[in-house]
Amino acid sequence: MKFKVMAWFKPVLDDWLASGREYVLCGDWNIVRSRLDIKNWTSNQKNSGCLPPEREWLNGVCAENTGWVDTYRTLEPEGEDYTWWSNRGAARAKNVGWRVDYQIVTPGLRDRIKAWSVAPTPRFSDHAPYTVDYAL
Repeated sequence: MKFKVMAWFKPVLDDWLASGREYVLCGDWNIVRSRLDIKNWTSNQKNSGCLPPEREWLNGVCAENTGWVDTYRTLEPEGEDYTWWSNRGAARAKNVGWRVDYQIVTPGLRDRIKAWSVAPTPRFSDHAPYTVDYAL
């Protein structure tokens, strides 16, 4: 089902990108983009959210200079921060997480991205809110 949604959603994203309007899309995409976005890269290669076709799709959406802009990667090209931790094995306490929550924006908003934060406390769920500050 996830791959069907991805196939359906990509043309929608492409249309929005080509529209000339500015967009901010926020949410839990349940996909990491790279090794930097997950603590246990090697052991998760066969798990949903870290599968090569999922990463290829999201990296295609956020293609450098032609696609949507990953706000976090814009400010933290080598950052290793997470927005989700399993409820098992004290993953949050040990910071064994995944970065799967995003704000992606149209390229016209890239220069307005000023700061980001992840708020692991107070704990609302296994995800932590990811916020972005934009210049007006």
